[in-house]
Amino acid sequence: MLELNLTEQQEMVIGMVQKFAKQEIAPQAEEVDREHRFNEALFRKMANLGLLGITMPEESGGMGEGMFLLALVLEEISKHCMSTASGLAAHYLAADPICEFADQKQKERFLEGIVSGKTLCAFALTEPGAGSDVSSISTVAKKDGHEYVIDGRKCFISNGGVAKLYLVLTRTEKAKGMAGITAFVVEDGTVGFTFGKEEDKMGMRGTTNRELVFENCRVPAHNLLGEEGKGWEVVKEALNRGRISTAAYALGPGQAALEASINYANERVQFGKTIGEFQGIQFMLADMANRILGARLKIYHAASLADSGKPYEIEASMAKLSASDASMLSTTDGVQVHGGYGYMREYPVERFMRDAKITQIVEGTNQIQRMIIGRSLLRGKTPGGGVTSWKAARS
Repeated sequence: MLELNLTEQQEMVIGMVQKFAKQEIAPQAEEVDREHRFNEALFRKMANLGLLGITMPEESGGMGEGMFLLALVLEEISKHCMSTASGLAAHYLAADPICEFADQKQKERFLEGIVSGKTLCAFALTEPGAGSDVSSISTVAKKDGHEYVIDGRKCFISNGGVAKLYLVLTRTEKAKGMAGITAFVVEDGTVGFTFGKEEDKMGMRGTTNRELVFENCRVPAHNLLGEEGKGWEVVKEALNRGRISTAAYALGPGQAALEASINYANERVQFGKTIGEFQGIQFMLADMANRILGARLKIYHAASLADSGKPYEIEASMAKLSASDASMLSTTDGVQVHGGYGYMREYPVERFMRDAKITQIVEGTNQIQRMIIGRSLLRGKTPGGGVTSWKAARS
């Protein structure tokens, strides 16, 4: 077992989450998956426990913690229900930059609701023609007096339709690339802001992923987050943190599949002995455990770098890449260990596998992560604080 040297507050939070996940989340996981239902009551309970304000500043009522504790919480929840964990991660993807870049008046308007959990957040970047290629977003915001008029569509937005605040990336200038991107906080109920179809997904069915539609949507100028044309500066750090969050909740199904497979291998009897006594099964379990531990260490390393204020982009990509691949492979092996039963809804490993797949796609596909890692290496960045470290990249 890893020695994490947690603070007293962190130990208290993890103990609370473990108890809550087993008693409240786990019993409902299969039902919300089957019914394709966002569990609003469960999120209200998590809000009451302070779990929607983990990274928010103490002066605003949050815990004042960082990515490390958030990663621990997300994995623990995801072991029981990845849908719940991913919805929580989506909240932080928008809430963190809102808290960081809000001016004083915006903080007075938004922070209390975010920190208390009364205001669930959503991050709106992806469009039909812009996903991995952020520079291609086409949703437009035009200044009109004391307002901006937003027109465009976003798709696949996590927490869409249930969130109260949306961090929306738009284009306010004709300049291509990252220049001219502007971030706005758009409140649910704003005239001209509606929801399109809700996606019917293979896995992660306890989340909502909705299309957002902006038609002559008038947003007050005081809802501009940061500076006009500087939206990429607002969200780029959040996207790096989001990769750590995704890695953390990706690991949950993989760990759950490993634990379920160990139990099954010790109980299932074939040819007069438990299947766990066969070397083929032992090798599969060993590979599952090895992948998961390796990914977990990368997550902890990336989160620790983020919390200490050190560069961590390459480590975040490595964590996301490793954890999502490890989870997909391990959940697939988990189904295999269970044999025919693993393919049936009666056993949760089939849900673990369906859930795990999306983690290789969201927050930048794993192909994009490999591009980020490769290009970083060629620019002289060395992961893990190696001999060359980040000196060459900073010079």
